[in-house]
Amino acid sequence: MYSQLIEKIAEDEALPNNYVEDATNYFVPLVNFIAEKLAESRTPLMIGISGAQGTGKTTLSYLLTRLLTEREFNIAKFSLDDFYLTKNQRKLLASEEHPLLKTRGVPGTHDTNLLLSKLEELFNKTKNRTIEIPKFNKATDERAPKSSWSKVYGPVDAIVMEGWFLGATPFDKEMLRDPINELEKLEDVNGKWREFINRQLSGSYQNIFSQINLLVLLEAPSFNQVYDWRKLQEEKLRTRTPKAKANALMDEEQLFRFIQHYERLTRHCLKILPDRADIIFSLNPGHRITTCSGLT
Repeated sequence: MYSQLIEKIAEDEALPNNYVEDATNYFVPLVNFIAEKLAESRTPLMIGISGAQGTGKTTLSYLLTRLLTEREFNIAKFSLDDFYLTKNQRKLLASEEHPLLKTRGVPGTHDTNLLLSKLEELFNKTKNRTIEIPKFNKATDERAPKSSWSKVYGPVDAIVMEGWFLGATPFDKEMLRDPINELEKLEDVNGKWREFINRQLSGSYQNIFSQINLLVLLEAPSFNQVYDWRKLQEEKLRTRTPKAKANALMDEEQLFRFIQHYERLTRHCLKILPDRADIIFSLNPGHRITTCSGLT
């Protein structure tokens, strides 16, 4: 019943032909699994989609939303990225805590209070309630104006949220001692940046993650694959962004440095999340799903 819709999504998103096959074989059963859970639940369910950069979280969240909407469920969809602090807020944070916090992405660079307040609104099943969800423009590295925020009309049946470290647990302090790459070695000599990140991850992020009812993991084969996939994301974003508005897009050297901000936590997630996720789709370097676990 979904084949034409999946093909249309693949065409609109310029996805490879094999995406339709993988979506049909793996993601349609996931939709059916979620639909059964929603039919049994009297309260909204929160579905988290986790995975390293470039694994396909945004596409999967969009696909799930479209297919569940076809089943007449009301879905709220957004990314953890949509709740990044504004550029000015990150600039202030960088001046107060550590210069590396000017760069978005790591725990501490999101407005977790705003996210928690939006979750509280979404879990409230009040009828005819309009909830505005922020958007973040990565091409300009800035939160979109409120006039362009998405609107969700309650009550919702499910919340689909994706993010690159959803479900992550804090590090043991000893694990932070030694730098993991050149960025940490040269720009976080005393470890203050990584300690700040870990404190943030230990706090309000855990309050957010604890509300996830079903955690879906798109498992990358290794950290080495992340750079190549993130580079493809940047190229795709570049083709869709007018030159006048693409001032925050990165060249290869900038991207390499950018990825190092994420390396420590990405490697941590690759290690721990397979034991924490409810459903796992393992990906090969060609971005194909090789195995699935957790769907029964």
